[in-house]
Amino acid sequence: MLPIAVLGAGLAGLSAAQALTAAGRTVRLFDKGRAAGGRLATRRIEHAGRSHRFDHGAQYLRAERSGFAALLEAARTLPWPDAKRRVPSPGMSALGRHLAHGLDLQASRHAGALHRTEAGWMVAHWDAALVRPGKPLPETPPEMAGPFSAVLVTFPAEQARAILPRDFAAPLAPIEYAPCWTVMAAFPGKLDLPDTLRYHGPIGWAARDSAKPGRDRAQENWVIQAGPEFSREFLEAAPEEVIARLLAALPAPPPLFAVAHRWRYSLLEVALGQPCLWDASLGLGYASDGCLAGRAESAWESGQALAARVLGA
Repeated sequence: MLPIAVLGAGLAGLSAAQALTAAGRTVRLFDKGRAAGGRLATRRIEHAGRSHRFDHGAQYLRAERSGFAALLEAARTLPWPDAKRRVPSPGMSALGRHLAHGLDLQASRHAGALHRTEAGWMVAHWDAALVRPGKPLPETPPEMAGPFSAVLVTFPAEQARAILPRDFAAPLAPIEYAPCWTVMAAFPGKLDLPDTLRYHGPIGWAARDSAKPGRDRAQENWVIQAGPEFSREFLEAAPEEVIARLLAALPAPPPLFAVAHRWRYSLLEVALGQPCLWDASLGLGYASDGCLAGRAESAWESGQALAARVLGA
């Protein structure tokens, strides 16, 4: 039996790959990131001889149903900032590593095209360092992987539509995400602020990241995420302008340093309304948080649902 390709190693892709592997199928994961996890991201920044870590994507995890709750327990996540919300330690990316353990992950690979042959699906992929968002694919010939019996795509909908056949991808058109600018800032001393803030001017969420379990509490590291309106208005702004505006909205002295990251697809605004898409005749599937709801649990459940459809076929 030919292996299955899973494109995207965020929660949905990892969930599907784990379920398929547990059922005895051979799976290869492709992701443009240097590690698994997607928006379960942790950035390490070196400054003045010290290493600072920031969870600059998803801020916490919450389980409403038993399946995801069991996963969070198995990954040894800890409560923060209250009993209902949990975080991995020492960073959010630890959950991605937990889920990717034992999987065949091709990291730093941008899967940019699919080709169907008599033998099965082929995936054209490039070194992710050569690919620029919104730009044409590199002229450098891609590497080809395959053949695969099926390809499961777990990118945000707009990116998935660029690689999937038009007829299969058409139902993904209504899915919409809001962007999010995120600033990571370290301060010389503790700020006279609560550990979390919401809806403070252009700030949608701000948190004392170093207060989370397993972090370095001797540091004063903050993650500041802009609200959707600000992020849309300043989507193409220079990072320096975004940093200045968001820091001005936080009652704090100048930081030791500050770095910005732009998430083009962050907060789900319009969902597909079904757990996944699967066409057994084509051997193509789609899963993501865009299928059900903009929550980590929904992404994981979408991947589980797609794996079940594939195994049922």
